[in-house]
Amino acid sequence: LRLFFFTTHVRTRNTRTCECVIVFFFLRFCFWERRRTSFGVPQKIVKMACGISCVDAALNRSFFRLGVFIGRHPGYFLIVPVLLALLCMTGYQQIKYEIDPEYLFSPIRGEGKSERAIVENYFKVNYTHRFNVGRITRPGRFGRVIVYAKDDDKNLLRSEVWKELRLLDGIIQNATAEYDGDRFTFRETCARWENECFTNDILNLDQIIDEVEAGDLNLTFPVMFNPVTWDAHVFPVFFGGTQVSEDNIIISVPSLQLVYFVTADSKRQDARGAAWEEAFLEAVGYAEDNGVFKHISVARFASRTLDHELEKNTRTVVPYFSSTFILMAVFSIVTCMMGDVVRSKPWLGLMGNVSAVMATMAAFGLAMYLGVEFIGINLAAPFLMIGIGIDDTFVMLAAWRRTSVKLSVPERMGHMMSEAAVSITITSLTDMLSFWIGIACPFPSVQIFCTYSGLAVCFTYLWHVTFFAACMAVSGHCEFKNLHAIFGYRVLPESVAIKEKRSWFTRKFNTGGINRDDPDNPIDNKEHLLMKFFREKVASVLNRGWVKALIILIFAAYLGGACFGLTKIKEGLERRKLSKADSYSVKFFDLEDEYYREFPYRIQVIVTGELNYSDPNTQAQIEDLMQSLENTSYITTPLYSESWLRSFISYVDRNNDYLNLTLDSEESFIAALKEIWLFPANPFSLDVKFSADGKRIEASRFMIQAINITDTNHEKVMVKDLRAIAKASPLNATVFHPYFVFFDQFELVRPTAIQSMVVGALIMMLVSFIFIPNFLCSLWVAFSIVSIELGVAGYMSLWDVNLDSISMINLIMCIGFSVDFTAHICYTYMSSKARTPDERVRETLYGMGMPIVQGSVSTILGIIALLLAESYIFLVFFKMVFLVIFFGAMHGLFLLPVLLSLFGPGSCTSYPDDDHKMSSVEKAYPHPYCISHPQLALTGAFGSKTFLGAPYKAYGDEKDLGLGTSGEDSSESSSSKSQRRQALEDENTRRRYEEGWRRSSHNLTGQSQFQPVLDLYGQESLWPAKTAPKPAPKPPAKVANGRYVAGYDDMVNIAQGQTSSNKKKFEYEADRERDRRKSEETRTAAPRKPRYEDNRTFQQDDEVLDDEYQHTNRYYMYDTSHVKRLSNDSANSGSDSNNSHRKYSDESDQNKRRRFSDERRPRKYSPPEGIYKQNPNARSSSQHNLYYPRQPPQRTASQNSLHQLRHMGDMRFP
Repeated sequence: LRLFFFTTHVRTRNTRTCECVIVFFFLRFCFWERRRTSFGVPQKIVKMACGISCVDAALNRSFFRLGVFIGRHPGYFLIVPVLLALLCMTGYQQIKYEIDPEYLFSPIRGEGKSERAIVENYFKVNYTHRFNVGRITRPGRFGRVIVYAKDDDKNLLRSEVWKELRLLDGIIQNATAEYDGDRFTFRETCARWENECFTNDILNLDQIIDEVEAGDLNLTFPVMFNPVTWDAHVFPVFFGGTQVSEDNIIISVPSLQLVYFVTADSKRQDARGAAWEEAFLEAVGYAEDNGVFKHISVARFASRTLDHELEKNTRTVVPYFSSTFILMAVFSIVTCMMGDVVRSKPWLGLMGNVSAVMATMAAFGLAMYLGVEFIGINLAAPFLMIGIGIDDTFVMLAAWRRTSVKLSVPERMGHMMSEAAVSITITSLTDMLSFWIGIACPFPSVQIFCTYSGLAVCFTYLWHVTFFAACMAVSGHCEFKNLHAIFGYRVLPESVAIKEKRSWFTRKFNTGGINRDDPDNPIDNKEHLLMKFFREKVASVLNRGWVKALIILIFAAYLGGACFGLTKIKEGLERRKLSKADSYSVKFFDLEDEYYREFPYRIQVIVTGELNYSDPNTQAQIEDLMQSLENTSYITTPLYSESWLRSFISYVDRNNDYLNLTLDSEESFIAALKEIWLFPANPFSLDVKFSADGKRIEASRFMIQAINITDTNHEKVMVKDLRAIAKASPLNATVFHPYFVFFDQFELVRPTAIQSMVVGALIMMLVSFIFIPNFLCSLWVAFSIVSIELGVAGYMSLWDVNLDSISMINLIMCIGFSVDFTAHICYTYMSSKARTPDERVRETLYGMGMPIVQGSVSTILGIIALLLAESYIFLVFFKMVFLVIFFGAMHGLFLLPVLLSLFGPGSCTSYPDDDHKMSSVEKAYPHPYCISHPQLALTGAFGSKTFLGAPYKAYGDEKDLGLGTSGEDSSESSSSKSQRRQALEDENTRRRYEEGWRRSSHNLTGQSQFQPVLDLYGQESLWPAKTAPKPAPKPPAKVANGRYVAGYDDMVNIAQGQTSSNKKKFEYEADRERDRRKSEETRTAAPRKPRYEDNRTFQQDDEVLDDEYQHTNRYYMYDTSHVKRLSNDSANSGSDSNNSHRKYSDESDQNKRRRFSDERRPRKYSPPEGIYKQNPNARSSSQHNLYYPRQPPQRTASQNSLHQLRHMGDMRFP
């Protein structure tokens, strides 16, 4: 804050007050989650190394309220987004379609554009009267053809070939164009030199071609004067791939090019030139396609060709929108289906696609309203948005399925939105930031695409948390009413259908939902098979040592291949890759690269500033500059250079005897230059710029010739070397060629890409740390980003993708995509409370394996249409997105679990050694905080039946499997799935006990058939009813069913084997047990007042107890010794089941029965202080007394035994 105030120069005496206020509100915001809201927002404890995330808590609260509101009023969120989308889509009327390749794919502030501004400031091209092809500053309007032999004879120096060349020239010059009602041909709009159309004088060789073919006349390379017309033919300009003998005699010419320039001095002339180019392309294409030429083939090109190709790229991908939408709709519908026809969400899968499409169209319309140009590359964004949207759909559906079915729809919506908030927000935010990082790039194509895509991601996020959430609320109300997910009629739950013995077809295909009377029954709540597969199969394989070694070796090979690919990266966007594969321009570019790379570029050297050119020092500096440029490896000899100064001085020196000129002064130098050298017909007159008064030279131009430039790397090095020489010169020198504007991307694309990826990785790491407050997790995320980006950059070059503005878009975009899978895997593993790394891997893959598969498949399906477009631009999108999704999925599913298990939390602990040190109690019952249920058995006439419930969990580590991205049952989190499963176990156990106690009290005759016994090791065993011993203050040790049964003496014996401090604790427990038994004997012997004043019957008492049991929680512990006493008392009195209605008769019987009622009634377990607290997440009246654990203190093995026996001390041993 102080830095801010100092830098903005507004530091005042109130600055410190402002600082304090801002810090106060910041701290208040950070700890806001500690407050309990009146709305009942669940307070989630995030067990992370860095504490509680205020961002996470704030999002949870906000989205909970939003979800509840949407659940109550879904209509508003269905109608308003649709109306907003329609409103934004009216922006399509403001569309500005941009197809200029120079503007799109060249840097905004590139050096080439600055150099061109300098050249045009002094040497403006005059197409109408003073046109010279070697001195142009912009491509202008032109038509160009490359001619090559059609037959086996590759030499074009034949008379029949020259006749067809003349025919081709006539077709081109006679092509008729029309603009604004005016029809014209080439001669009416051609670029002119001294009122003469710029022509291809090489065609004048037709007058001597017979002699050349017969061998009577030789053509000398590189320049030759025509003996008939006296034209100077510069062969490198027209001939390509020329074979020359040692004597510079041309042997063969495999290719020849003709160029036709038209005027473009004004906007109208430019428009007329564009119309002529259309006529030119049509005329040449018609002649080539219809076989007009028998000996030659013609490849055509015009300045509008690249514009046409970009437009064709746009049109080729449009037909695949509908097919992609259908494919994604089918995939999402199938993926959202379940065996349960009520909880299936096929229509929600479809609406997820609709939401993404609607959001993308709205974002595009808003961008057009803001005046952002639209380019063809933007059409790749909808395919990406559909994939991103369906991923968010899976996230929200997974969160919905993890909510409790017992809750109302608004409550389920609140919890769903609360759980999905972090997951959707972090993925959407990383994607948005990755796109918006691209806006800072210097290439307009990248900026425009990232602007549209960033807005589309933002709108997709907003539409999913509003429109799609409203669709989920509507579907939730249908689910609550148990309606069929597709057809909307009411169906039966499967458990009810089985009880009612419905047909097999009905049970399998027409049942669903839950039984409201028994919502937690296992029939209506089944585990997902694919998630189980990842836990049981994939995780088991990954936990093997040799598999981990193999995966690390594969990863090393992967890194090696990526590094090798990095050495093979080619930079720059080749022009042919902007065209479709079947375009006519592809052949032209191939021929140009094959035949016209020897002398490709005529480079201009401009020297500005008012220099005294008569000064020998100035002349020497200019000559040194020219020689330095000509000595570079990419510039040919001075023979191909043009220097008016060198030529003028040489001319004066040769002819000074009769010229009698003195060039000592600037005045005489300029006068002689104007008089004898720069006459209008001399092209050198275009290379000198005089001042307004004509007395000084403001600027001059020289020409050099590039040689042997074969690829984009050569072009980049050539431009870099030439500019370095110009900057090192003492003169104010500039080098320029019209294509240097495009070559600038070769120089900038690498540093720009590296900078964007580094900044993006740091931002992604920061975002992940904000939402996942674990520093180690953020480091693993950063490692994954670097690894995935390295793989994408390396393997893209091996897949024939250059580093250019198109691939840079994808590299920046891939930063956001690489976070999705890795962040979820790291967070899930770090959040797991499993003790061993192997168990952490099992839990991680169980929660995240299926979502990763669904997310990766949906994204690839969303972009598969780009593969069919046959366009390099869209093909690059497919290749790079496929690479990042594939590598991200492989990192998430295989590499990260292995690395985390080897180097993550708990990887250095020796668990086998610890297991050997465990006590016998810990080995038999390793969880010291679980109290086992008594085992219930039916004996006698009813046969032997056992009722065994799962142990109550008095304390246990809570699972928090992380964010979860998709799937039907994506993960177990602290606020969702684990509670639902625990509630299912509690309900099942309650039902078993209730049924068991009722059978004991009402259905059995005479004596109780239940003889539960709890041994020292937390196991259940039985004593037969007839051999059950009577209670005694100190029962001796027994052996029941082959198991050792511990009593009071055993507790003392165990305590004797402990340390002195632990021994005292065990003796205290033993004394406590002895005092309790003495108190019981006293209470039994002394007469007591009857418990019930209203003389209720046994049956009424049981009903009261059963009713009280309905409202107990899972931490109640049961005293089971009364069952044995009831059995003995009943046997002695000879009572039967009918005696349960007998009134209390005497004091002794009332005391006995009161003791039975006291012992029969469940007693609430009171855990040690500080271990548990009341659950604030109670969602119903039956959960208000539920306790949930805090972080347990660490205990040694002996302390665990002590804690176990301390809890067992509250039980009664037979």
